[in-house]
Amino acid sequence: MSFSISKVATILALGVVAVSALSSNVQAQATGFPTAQESDPTVMGWMEGFPPAPDQRITNPDSNFFSFPRLRWSVCHLREFLPTEQVSRGLGAPVPFNYALDETIDDVTFLPIRGEEEMTWEESLFANYTDGILILHEGRIVYERYFGCLDEAGQHAAMSMTKSFSGILAEMMVAEGTLDDTALVQEIIPELEASAFGSATVRQVMDMTTAFEFSEDYGDPDAAIWVYNAAASPFPKPADYDGPEGYFEYLQTVGPDPDGIQHGDEFHYRTPNSDVLGWIISRVSGQEVTELLSDRIWSRMGAEQDAYMTVDGVGTPFAGGGLSAGLRDLGRFGQIMLNDGEWQGEQLIPAAAIESVVGGGNLDDFAAAGYADLAGGSYRGQFWIFNNDHGAYAARGVHGQTIYIDPTADMVIVRFSSFPIAFNSRIDPTSLPAYQAVAEHLMAQ
Repeated sequence: MSFSISKVATILALGVVAVSALSSNVQAQATGFPTAQESDPTVMGWMEGFPPAPDQRITNPDSNFFSFPRLRWSVCHLREFLPTEQVSRGLGAPVPFNYALDETIDDVTFLPIRGEEEMTWEESLFANYTDGILILHEGRIVYERYFGCLDEAGQHAAMSMTKSFSGILAEMMVAEGTLDDTALVQEIIPELEASAFGSATVRQVMDMTTAFEFSEDYGDPDAAIWVYNAAASPFPKPADYDGPEGYFEYLQTVGPDPDGIQHGDEFHYRTPNSDVLGWIISRVSGQEVTELLSDRIWSRMGAEQDAYMTVDGVGTPFAGGGLSAGLRDLGRFGQIMLNDGEWQGEQLIPAAAIESVVGGGNLDDFAAAGYADLAGGSYRGQFWIFNNDHGAYAARGVHGQTIYIDPTADMVIVRFSSFPIAFNSRIDPTSLPAYQAVAEHLMAQ
């Protein structure tokens, strides 16, 4: 399947890629995808040389920079293709981590979901095309590795993990009393009164239990995803374009669910919710999402690097999938969540905000979505809540991006990845049991 560069750019921003749905890494390889080792950008030679050879260039708009295996280089270089805004770390010194490396983690074994043979932790990293992996236990780094395009000084696309940052900012505002999650969206954003979002509550947006007309059928050229795509593209519009410009204008055009589903009936994972949430927290706070994230978290947690976010054609940060950041900085955020919001003696995130997330969302609403490998889980404040005996929850993004927080094991795992298939359901069978196995291994030490 091929795309114009404008479609590819916005598909990247939305955190989804229209590719054939395959059930496992083995199937992906069987249909022609090279392995993680074979597709390593240093092996492929992407963008090497002065200048790079024509067949090794990844450019915009002359090639599809987010096609596999090019995406394995592009995920570390997004601001070379798309306009971005800075998420400043401020001017303070970074807060260093302590290390207590565990050399035995690579040999931890687990049985994949529906699998018949055990796999080691290290084997799972290659099976899932891992670009960077970090494990924190009791606040110390016990495991850290980099592959492909990423090194410790690099930044990687977080994809839809961005949603969780938008979500926690909203949860913080709710906990502090500056945002009423029972308020109707139209009361905060009058521009959305005529859209399907206007009659939803802030909480329904935060937990994605809104109902609106939206199709992500990539085979249908008239599907809403392509209208969204055209509006959000940061590139100049064609001369005959007469659609909405940017995320905010698009959201004003969204109509009600054609099947009569009402707000609060079901969970549906749809990125426009996160764009609405980004608008809400910006309108209430008076700051863009990038500024608010820097002011409330990034500049206060001793981050090592600035982060950045992609923007649409009018400069609106993409609250649903535009963040790129360093591996250890996402580890800091995960540790803050694990610490109930406390960091270096300061309460950065209200404990009530994290309690809201950890408490989970409506189980029945989530069950209606039919996530087989996440059965019994829920979704709350733009985080995924797992049904396991450790009370684990996560920020997640396509192609394998994860911040996995396990309170019982006192463990945080951060993974950057560039799996060929966009859907995490293809990766979960060799990821979720691996995380659980490492948690149990660390608890036994």
